[in-house]
Amino acid sequence: MIRACALALAVAVAGCASQAADRAAQDDARNAGSTRPRVVSINPCVDAVLMQVAEPGQIAAISHYSHDPRATSIPVDLARRFAATSGTAEEVVAQAPDIVIAGAHVAPATIAALHRMRIRLVQIGVPESIAESQEQIRTIAAAVQQRQRGERLVARIDAAVRAASVQHGPAPAALIWQGGGLVPGEGTLASELLSRTGYRNMSGDYGLKQWDVLPLEHLVARPPQVLLSVGAEDSSDRMLRHPVLAGLLQAIAVRRYPERLLHCGGPTIIDAVAHLARIRRAL
Repeated sequence: MIRACALALAVAVAGCASQAADRAAQDDARNAGSTRPRVVSINPCVDAVLMQVAEPGQIAAISHYSHDPRATSIPVDLARRFAATSGTAEEVVAQAPDIVIAGAHVAPATIAALHRMRIRLVQIGVPESIAESQEQIRTIAAAVQQRQRGERLVARIDAAVRAASVQHGPAPAALIWQGGGLVPGEGTLASELLSRTGYRNMSGDYGLKQWDVLPLEHLVARPPQVLLSVGAEDSSDRMLRHPVLAGLLQAIAVRRYPERLLHCGGPTIIDAVAHLARIRRAL
């Protein structure tokens, strides 16, 4: 009798184990066949990261800024392979994404629509350092279930910064100058990139804040050794053509700084430090 009960118990346990194994196998099969989330980006800096960490089929749409040669942070021919939206609730929801990744500022109507549709919203601010930008890459990569690709991009940024670093010699005083005299000061990603590539950001000498306007007379009175002009490439910075600067521009190094390198972190850092290093080596 005891042997019979034991045999029955063993059969029951084996049956439960078999059922659990079957359920686990079914779960594994479902997970293996599942697709990663589809994402809509409404921020051009996020677009640049997604191009590196997401599968093309995951990207439902990107920001319309990435289709504009004057505003994009990625090659336009690459950007135009993807649909674009201007970030309105109607356009975004029409793409039926699982996730929307945006900047720090999103229209309340868009937020409300995403909430109603139960679409996850991930917001990414403006990074103020390389480390912060790398954490944002990890956040984006995790959201699209591509953590390994995110880590590979982080490693590429680290390698590019190491390659562009200058360990010896005096650091030339430099300013990044936008049209109208807008200058990135200490505590910005641009300032860290200057420092890492062997320059000294001169903005602090003028008492400027993180982002501040430098009056033309202050620039003339205490010029930097290197002026990195966002408008030098296409002559859009009218202040550079001011008569007061005519003599000064013969005495200092004025070099172009493409606008696409100024506003984004992520993979843009790789191009930015390489550009700054080339200028530094040629001085």
